Amino acid sequence: MNTRYHKYYFIIGFSVLTLSACVTKKYERPALISNDLYRGNTSTDSTTIADLQWKTLFVDAGLQSLIEEGIGGNLDLKQAIERIKIAEATLLQSRAALLPSLTADVSVTDAKQSRAALNFPPGININTETQTYKAQLSTSWEADIWGKLSSAKRSAYASLLQSDAAKRAVQTQLIANIANGYYNLLALDKQLSITEQTVKIREKDVETMKSLKEGAVVNGAAVVQSEANLYAAQVTLPDLKRSIRETENALSILLGRGPGKIDRSTLDQQTTYSNLQTGVSAQLLQNRPDVQAAEFAFRAAFENKNVAKAYFYPALTLTANAGLSSLSLKNFFDNSLFYNLIGGITQPIFNKGQNKARLKTAQAQQQIAFYSFQQTLLTGGQEVSDALFAYQTAAQKEITRAKQVASLTKAVDFTKELLRYSSATNYTDVLTSEQSLLAAQLSSINDRLQKLQSVVNLYRALGGGWK
Repeated sequence: MNTRYHKYYFIIGFSVLTLSACVTKKYERPALISNDLYRGNTSTDSTTIADLQWKTLFVDAGLQSLIEEGIGGNLDLKQAIERIKIAEATLLQSRAALLPSLTADVSVTDAKQSRAALNFPPGININTETQTYKAQLSTSWEADIWGKLSSAKRSAYASLLQSDAAKRAVQTQLIANIANGYYNLLALDKQLSITEQTVKIREKDVETMKSLKEGAVVNGAAVVQSEANLYAAQVTLPDLKRSIRETENALSILLGRGPGKIDRSTLDQQTTYSNLQTGVSAQLLQNRPDVQAAEFAFRAAFENKNVAKAYFYPALTLTANAGLSSLSLKNFFDNSLFYNLIGGITQPIFNKGQNKARLKTAQAQQQIAFYSFQQTLLTGGQEVSDALFAYQTAAQKEITRAKQVASLTKAVDFTKELLRYSSATNYTDVLTSEQSLLAAQLSSINDRLQKLQSVVNLYRALGGGWK
């Protein structure tokens, strides 16, 4: 007998699964352009710096401390964590939809009928007021024949994974922003230091020009030009200091604290990570959190389309309630048991096109999610390519810029010496060489900054910072 029932259960279960599979489809990753996204990089080695922990890439103790503080205090990251909690609650709710609901109800009803409405004959004295005492349990359950509830649960789960991936994307971007801001601050410190040194040198130049004028070696124009050259350097100091203050304030906000001073080392103490392995572009699907989030968004849209399709098919609902009901509280437990069980199938026939509109909307949303998924992946490939080429060009400029600075330093020394002992030159030549030297020195700092930041941007573009 039991074996026969087991066969029936198996047949029913198999039929339900078969019917569900006819309506809802299983998710499969769509065909995407995921190869050859790194322009100019034909490496087939799967080793990538994205697998490195951020402490391995950023060895500066001050920067490490700031990143740790940012991960613990950044407000955008905290918001992302709260969104994960919302997604978790939504998933629990969708899972509960697969289970029967159960409610308890205890009530007392006092009812009085109108004698005039009952139309009793004269002389009849009947009590028209009654009290009913009731305690009952009610349950309802929808059989997930077409996979509507299961698809809704999978959609909620994909949304949870999307929220988690989005949180990791916020973290990778946060680490990159802190590192870039930190390096920018060091670069500004270095520019300020060079400019202050230049100011001191030009102050001496003014005194030298005055002495040479007294010796009739130069005229008054050279003195005035040297003073103007000094002022040109001095006037840049306030802007540099303002930029430093604003960068410190911006970093403080990233850390989740009020604007204030940032403890830091110097640009000269920084070492650039040089083993920049990128792996293959298809790895962006596993390494970049924003690409993962885009895929989970597509997956949620895919399941929502399954839900929309299931609305076209009948819903099987079972409802039941049972309890005790009596007109007397004293005899509440005597012969007062009642129950009812209802099974029903609801088939949509005419609903003003709501099901068609729901399905059409879900299909369009799925297509939008697919395009967003592909766009995110392509953008990731572009960012890797840009960061890698930025590093290469910065390295090339560093070498050439060092030669330029060395040559301009000699040019300044030579023109100053010629100005002292020869009439073959004038202060305009000194002025030109000094201005060119300062510009080259400041540009060399920008080259170094570009090299450091390109490593940061490449690390983030590859999906590093969350493992």
